[in-house]
Amino acid sequence: MDDLSNLTKADLLARARSQNVTGRSRMTKAELIQALAVSDVPHTAPAKATLSVRTSAVAKRTAQDREHARQRREVTARRLAAFVDTSKKCKKRQSHYGPCGLPVAVDRDVCVLHGGADIFDLAIPVTGQLGVATWPTLLRHLMISDYETDAIGLDPIIAEVVQHIVNWLYFDYFRVEVEGIENIPMSGGALLAANHGGAALPYDAAMLALSVANEAPLPRRVRVIGTEIFNMLPTVSHLYRKAGAAYASRADTEHLLGNKRLVGVFPEGAAAFQKPASEAYRLRRFGRGGFVTVAERVGVPIIPVAIVGSDEVHPAVTSSSLLAKMVQMVFPDQRMDRLAIFLNPIPLPVRWHIRILEPLQPDNPGSDPDPLTVLERADLVRDRVQAALDDMLAKRTSVF
Repeated sequence: MDDLSNLTKADLLARARSQNVTGRSRMTKAELIQALAVSDVPHTAPAKATLSVRTSAVAKRTAQDREHARQRREVTARRLAAFVDTSKKCKKRQSHYGPCGLPVAVDRDVCVLHGGADIFDLAIPVTGQLGVATWPTLLRHLMISDYETDAIGLDPIIAEVVQHIVNWLYFDYFRVEVEGIENIPMSGGALLAANHGGAALPYDAAMLALSVANEAPLPRRVRVIGTEIFNMLPTVSHLYRKAGAAYASRADTEHLLGNKRLVGVFPEGAAAFQKPASEAYRLRRFGRGGFVTVAERVGVPIIPVAIVGSDEVHPAVTSSSLLAKMVQMVFPDQRMDRLAIFLNPIPLPVRWHIRILEPLQPDNPGSDPDPLTVLERADLVRDRVQAALDDMLAKRTSVF
């Protein structure tokens, strides 16, 4: 205080201004000295210390996340490598290009690409591992094209490359955690019915498919059903099908389920994809229950799935009917009344959590259920997913 008393009032006002002392213009010199004496007590030290602790905690959590992602990648890599025997090479001749040369499937004489495994049901890497280092080999076989694609359009080579790329989102960016993976059947068909979100791109479809491929004892493929717009764009539509997705039609869905595949559906449809952030995780009506009819007709279980994270990747501030009409001028078959408007072009690094619930077995396999039964069963699936979402959100401590 002695040092302050030697300053002029103008100097005291300047110091009070720099320290953000309120009411300084009305203070006398003695009052300024008193206020600055209190202000000079090192209040900033705890703030700096707190900031340092918080920064350290964030850095520690980030390092833990990276280490956790690395460990999960290694576990997945070991699981996938166990399906391939690298000590032997596939000798199947490829047209004029000589023997295949890929490692064979375990206990088989040929690779998974040429019949060593049901490559359309199991996402087994053809070389036994995922990664950029395998891409020259994959490109060679893609150019030769001496392997089968399924009737829906799945190309196992392209699907493998896409899986490797999107795994970065799964493990490192969204840090997806999965529970209830034991509810996924390891054989036979099933219909996975999940809540929908995203606003921009169907991230939830990719994360749902990867959750089964990466976490289940058998890396089964989930053939996700997509809306019209992903099947209308010339380049996107081809890549979409080749990566393993399917068109939102009853014929495609029944074909896949009839061939004992896993199929992922989002019964809320485009309405959920466009809901504003204020309605996040509040489920829309599950359509007219068409997924229930298909499951009953084919005789497969319905597995409810709750996904937390998708509604916050691109939080929509509002939705526009005018924007939807403009899109329909280019794509008139697209079924949408409104389009979401969001501000962030880059998806937010939200931490995802996927909960796979117990399957609902078909009531009367092989038959067409009556409309009332369809609606009741659709509401039952919706209620189970909503209850799981509410429970997961109540337990979540942070979005990130």
